[in-house]
Amino acid sequence: MERLHFSVKINAPKEKVWDVLWTKGNYEAWTAVFAPGSTAISDWQQGSRILFTDGTGNGMVSEIAEKRENEYMSFTHLGEIKDGIEDTTSDKVKVWNGSKENYTLTQNNNGTTLDVEIDISAEYKDYFLGTWPKAMEVIKTMAEQTN
Repeated sequence: MERLHFSVKINAPKEKVWDVLWTKGNYEAWTAVFAPGSTAISDWQQGSRILFTDGTGNGMVSEIAEKRENEYMSFTHLGEIKDGIEDTTSDKVKVWNGSKENYTLTQNNNGTTLDVEIDISAEYKDYFLGTWPKAMEVIKTMAEQTN
């Protein structure tokens, strides 16, 4: 596994950036960069399971490892969903089971810096290097439009 890091400066308070990241409707808007129809199913509480799905019965099974409102969110990925069936035990998912996805919001004088770190296997590196910068720009635009 390799850890990738993405960062963007946003001219909006961290509360607004947090809202764009995790509020229903906003979440779906920026994650459409990865897959149209993307959504998250969870109660959004620390320790809870979360299903990241693409609207076609596929996605990831994860856990909210840590949540500090308006500051930090960390997910631990546990497995995948394929055709609506969860898999947390196959050899395929064991390779990346336990990988992290972390979001850090830092308030500064001119707004907020959003840092995203993801653990990624080599086969998905190029995909995420191409899509995460696009997602960060969507998040930035959404947060600054309604600021």
